Amino acid sequence: MLRKEDALAYHSEGRPGKLEVVPTKALASQRDLSLAYSPGVAEPCRAIHADPRAVGRYTARRNLVAVVTNGTAVLGLGDIGPLAAKPVMEGKAVLFKKYADIDVFDIEVDAHDPERFCDVVAALEPTFGGINLEDIKAPECFFIEETLEARMGIPVFHDDQHGTAIISAAALLNACALQGKELSSLRVVCIGAGAAAIGSMRLWTELGVSAENITLFDIDGVITEDREGLDRYRRAFAQPAAQATRDLGQALEGADVMIGLAAGGIVSGDMLKRMNERPIVFALANPDPEIGYEEARQARPDALVGTGRSDFPNQVNNVLGFPYLFRGALDAAATHITLGMKLAAARALADLARVGVDDVVLRAYGGQAIKFGPDYIIPKPGDPRSLSWLAPAVAEAAMEDGVAQEQVDVEAYREQLTRRLDPTRRVLVHVTNMAKRHPCRVVFPEGENDSILRAVDVIEDEGIAHPVLLGRRGVIHARAEELGVNLRGIEIVDSQHRPKLDAYVERFHELRRRKGITRARARHILERSRTHYAMLMLEQGDVAGVLSGITAPYPETIRPALQIIGVAEGVRRAAGCYLVVTDGGLKLFADTTINVDPDEETLVEAALLTADLAAELGLTPRVAMLSFSNFGDAPNGASRKMARAAERVRTLRPELAVDGEMQADVALMASRREAYPFHRLGGDANVLIFPNLGAGNIAYKLLASFGDELVGPLVLGMRKPVNVLQQGTTVGTIVHMASLTVARARQR
Repeated sequence: MLRKEDALAYHSEGRPGKLEVVPTKALASQRDLSLAYSPGVAEPCRAIHADPRAVGRYTARRNLVAVVTNGTAVLGLGDIGPLAAKPVMEGKAVLFKKYADIDVFDIEVDAHDPERFCDVVAALEPTFGGINLEDIKAPECFFIEETLEARMGIPVFHDDQHGTAIISAAALLNACALQGKELSSLRVVCIGAGAAAIGSMRLWTELGVSAENITLFDIDGVITEDREGLDRYRRAFAQPAAQATRDLGQALEGADVMIGLAAGGIVSGDMLKRMNERPIVFALANPDPEIGYEEARQARPDALVGTGRSDFPNQVNNVLGFPYLFRGALDAAATHITLGMKLAAARALADLARVGVDDVVLRAYGGQAIKFGPDYIIPKPGDPRSLSWLAPAVAEAAMEDGVAQEQVDVEAYREQLTRRLDPTRRVLVHVTNMAKRHPCRVVFPEGENDSILRAVDVIEDEGIAHPVLLGRRGVIHARAEELGVNLRGIEIVDSQHRPKLDAYVERFHELRRRKGITRARARHILERSRTHYAMLMLEQGDVAGVLSGITAPYPETIRPALQIIGVAEGVRRAAGCYLVVTDGGLKLFADTTINVDPDEETLVEAALLTADLAAELGLTPRVAMLSFSNFGDAPNGASRKMARAAERVRTLRPELAVDGEMQADVALMASRREAYPFHRLGGDANVLIFPNLGAGNIAYKLLASFGDELVGPLVLGMRKPVNVLQQGTTVGTIVHMASLTVARARQR
């Protein structure tokens, strides 16, 4: 339970509030200032004056949204005014940024009069690429949105209406599919008749729900045609006067769907018992739903229940909609948000719930199994895939509806969005695409592990590889069923009936007989060690790569790999490498896992192998041989070793940018290299070679503890692709490692 003191401290500690403005261009010199302001700023001003469309090229307008309110209907607080509404608007702004990388200014307007409010907001059009109306009371909110849409040439969206409408529509589509109900025949009771209720019912009718079958119920009972003072928005759903009742239980009699957008605790279990069979119950009042989740399920075990709360299944939350809707609208340069765009967002959201769940989501929700069904009909808030699912659907609908001023390549746009907020995918996307073009068989000897099962579901679905699971067939099927993993297309090699055991025993004995391995010992090892068996599968060409280690210490995986697969021709020693994703791009760390105290030749090999990997990843390698010394300023045997290794690499690869010995900050920061203008890096280093295993291992684990994104460890220099998974690694990292394994297998 959140305390008042906690909330106030959160908003007041440090820099007050939740937002700040950060420059996106350098302001470090007089020249920078001259470009940012006078006289340089005159040039983009002239360009925009000559061609107004250039504003999107030279300013932030194309990615800037106004969150605007007059504070007349703030959360559950009512008309508290624009000043008191500001914390909510700042909160909305940070959600835009976090989930869709959209910049926001929050605008609180002191205007209760709808006409004056519209005049103020319409006058802001030159500043913004879109307007998000927020927390404005009904029915004025309907008039304001319609007026601004007519007056402005940028998207205007009232989230209280359409955000809830889009998310609840997605939930309704999947709920009907699971409950076996047709949209056209649904009988709906909507408790509440405000902006969210009217917006939702209007969108539901566009999906196929009949307006005649919708009953609006507010504080005065069922809204009927003879209700005095009825505005046109509510009148569209008014029932005949004969249906008038103030009894909510009577209104719910025979209903298929109850959606609550009113107040907590106003629906009882007995009322739900009067609904039709297999009812759909969306109790969305916050923080207390119209009926508690457990009470609803107890009263109607056959009901599919959703709430607005994160601590129960099927949370209907607006954050699943508005950031991605605006992202697609802005990127298509849409002039308006159309009905087609809203429906596209709802359908994309419904479709996303039907595919496997991302590991990021699983970790956020305690790691429990999540799969499409009565307890999961809508994606979880914060699902990182929502951006790449919804925004392209919205942009495509904008083009179809003729409101887009930019034509968007939907598939390329989807890939761009996938990379935009996921830095690992940003740098590995072309490797993934390479793997998809030529997928091959990769064996996972820990085939019974939950993370492996969830990962291979993604790997198979995306066409990255043809996964082969090694494990007990019955256990794998049981765990997959529990996790909601689809094993269709995934090969299982039953570890209890190893089909090629005799042949592998002979080969293993042949490889290791002069290392003390008898034929009997070889059989004993292969009967018990799935890792050894998987390495023999690779060595014999039955698979193209191995990914192992998620449940075992690193040496237990790398040792069989070195014994059975061995290093490539011309390589003395393998090396371990981590990919570290930073705001400044991808960095490759080596050696981080294998060579404890490498000699000069081992360092040279590690540098060359890692530089080759950088090139495979599409980078121009810039190799720094790291030390505590900079170019001989602290001569020591260890630092001289790094300098000699750098010179040796230059001799072998004259075209390669490599230098050292140098300290890490000199390698990574241009300002620290000004004292060494003779350096040969040509830019910030992206390949960092550490002097020993202790330094490399400590460095990458420190970064991991600080939250940097790491992929690895990759094993470089092997004859065939073997990669070792860290114990407890994430599903996302396993997928990336599979992509790298397949890509490297195909290159060989």
